[in-house]
Amino acid sequence: MEKNKKVAEQEMDLNFEAALENYLKEDFGDLDEGTIVPGTVVKIGKDHVLVDVNFKSEGQIPVTEFLDPEGNLTVAVGDKVDVFVSNKDENEGTIHLSRDKAKRMQLFDRLEDSQENNGTVTGRIVRRIKGGYTVDLGGVEAFLPGSHVDLRPVPDMDALVGQDFDFKILKINRRRSNVIVSRRVLLEELRSEQRGALLETLAEGQVVKGKVKNITEYGVFIDLGGLDGLLHITDMSWKRIRHPKEMVQLGDELDLKVLHFDREGQKVSLGLKQLVADPWENIAAKYPQGSRFQGKVTNLADYGAFVELEPGVEGLVHISEMSWTRKLRHPSQMVRAGDEVEVIVLGVDPDKKRISLGMKQIKPNPWDVVAEKYPEGTILEGAIKNITEFGVFIGIEEGIDGLIHVSDISWTKKIRHPSEVFKIGDIVQAKVLTVDKENEKFTLGIKQLSEDPWINVPGKYPVGTLITGLVTNITDFGLFVEVEEGIEGLVHVSEISRKKIKSPSELFKEGVSIEAKVIHVSADERRLGLSIKQIKEEEERKKPKEFRTAGPETGSNLGDLLRAKIEDAANGEESGN
Repeated sequence: MEKNKKVAEQEMDLNFEAALENYLKEDFGDLDEGTIVPGTVVKIGKDHVLVDVNFKSEGQIPVTEFLDPEGNLTVAVGDKVDVFVSNKDENEGTIHLSRDKAKRMQLFDRLEDSQENNGTVTGRIVRRIKGGYTVDLGGVEAFLPGSHVDLRPVPDMDALVGQDFDFKILKINRRRSNVIVSRRVLLEELRSEQRGALLETLAEGQVVKGKVKNITEYGVFIDLGGLDGLLHITDMSWKRIRHPKEMVQLGDELDLKVLHFDREGQKVSLGLKQLVADPWENIAAKYPQGSRFQGKVTNLADYGAFVELEPGVEGLVHISEMSWTRKLRHPSQMVRAGDEVEVIVLGVDPDKKRISLGMKQIKPNPWDVVAEKYPEGTILEGAIKNITEFGVFIGIEEGIDGLIHVSDISWTKKIRHPSEVFKIGDIVQAKVLTVDKENEKFTLGIKQLSEDPWINVPGKYPVGTLITGLVTNITDFGLFVEVEEGIEGLVHVSEISRKKIKSPSELFKEGVSIEAKVIHVSADERRLGLSIKQIKEEEERKKPKEFRTAGPETGSNLGDLLRAKIEDAANGEESGN
C-alpha cells in the first residue's frame, strides 16, 4: 500500500510538471495587440461571451457583437470564432477582445483583395445622403456617388433604398474607414460585353426582347441588352395615341421588331405595331360608304371628334356633321371623350388612312321636313325666342327658327329696333316668305299678312292732287307730311317757297297742318313728293290782271304794258320749273 501511494504521488508530480511546462511554452500567451487570432467560445452569459484564445485568462466580448440584425445569438459554446486583440496585460493576465473589429478587418482584407483582382462585392443601399447613397457591404459602410448609380440618371432615387446590388470598389482608405463603390462601372462592363454579342446577331426584321428604359413625348428608349433602340410613338400602335405612357411604363418587357439597324452608328429603330396586322388593309370593304357603325369617342378637337371604330381605326366626325340644326362652337357641346355614338360612313381614303363620319345623318334632315310642312305662303304662329337689332326669331320646329327681318314687320311704321314692338315670348302670326334648305334659312314676314297700302297711293293721290296733312318731322332737307295713317310725303326744301330759306324749321313746326300739291308718286319706290310752293304760284297766276287805257291820268304807255307782259311770261316759266 505504501508503495502504491508513493507511485501515485510521483505521477501527480509528473503531470503537474508537464502542465507547468506546457503553460510556460513560448507560444502560450504569445498574442500581439492589433492582430486577429482564433478563439473558442467557452461560456455565454447574459451580457458577455467568454472566448478562450490560449491566454492566461479568457477574454470577455459583449453579447451584442454576436447578435444578428433580428437580435438572435449567432454562436454557441464550443464554436470557433476569430477575434481582434485590442490590448492585454501580462502581469495581471487580462485580455480585451473584439469580434466586430475582427470582422471589420477581415472585411477590409476582402475588399482590398476584390479591388486588386477587379472583382465585385455585394451590398445593400441603406439610405440617401448628399451626393449619393450609403451602401452596407456587410459591416462596412461605403459611399456610392449619385453619378455611379446607373448608366442614366435615375428618375426615382428613393426607390433604390433597401435593394441589393453588385458593386466595383473604386477606392479604399482603411485608416479612415472610407470606401467608395460604383455600380455604373460594373454596368458599363456588362453592357460592353452584351453590345458586342448583340451587334453580331442583330438584323432588320428580327423580333427582339427589350426593356423600357426611358419615356419621352416622341417615343420610348428600349434597352436591348448592351444597346438602346428607339420605339417612335408612331410605331407603337395602329391607333392614334397622344403620349407613349398610354401604352408602356418604365421597366416593361416588350417584344419588338427591328425596323432599321445602322451597324456603324449603332442606331436601332424598333416597332411594336408591326407585330400585328395593319387594320387599315381592305378598309374600304370593311367600312363601305353609307354603312352604320357604333364607335367610341376617343378625342375632341376644335374641328370635330375622333371616333374609334375598332382598335387602330379611327374616323373623324367633323363639327359640321354633328347636327342638322345646332350651330356648334365646339364638339363638346354634343359629345365627350368615352361616349358611345352611332355614326354613318361618309367617305374612306385608304391611302391617307382617313375615314369621314357623320352623326347627324342618323336622323332625317329636319329642313326637308320643314320645307314640306311649311311651303312659301304658309301662315303660322310661333313664340318669339330671340330679338336682335335686325329682327326677331320665331321657334318653328326643334332646332329650327324663322327670322322676321325688321323690314318685314310693318309696311308703313319706321321701326328702329324690334324691341319697340315685341318682347321675348310673344306669340305672333307670320307668313312664310322663303325656305332655303341649302343655306338653312327660314324667313317670315308679318307685314305680308296684309296688303301693302302703297299699292293704292298712286290711284288715291295722282300728280296734281291737293292734300292736307300734318307735319310729322322737320329736317334740313324738307318736311315729312302724313297724308293718312302710315303714308307720308316729303316736301323738299326747294318746294317750300320761292324764296331761299336756311331751314324749314324757320317756317314750320311739327304737328301743324299744311296744304300741299302732289308732284311725284311711286308705289315701287314708296315715295310721295309734295310741293307748297306750286300752290302759291298757281294762286298768284289766278289773280285778275287790271289793264288801264294809256293817258295822261295814268301815266301808262305801251312800254309799261309790254314789261308787264314779259314779267307774267317769266313767272309762268319759273312756276313750270
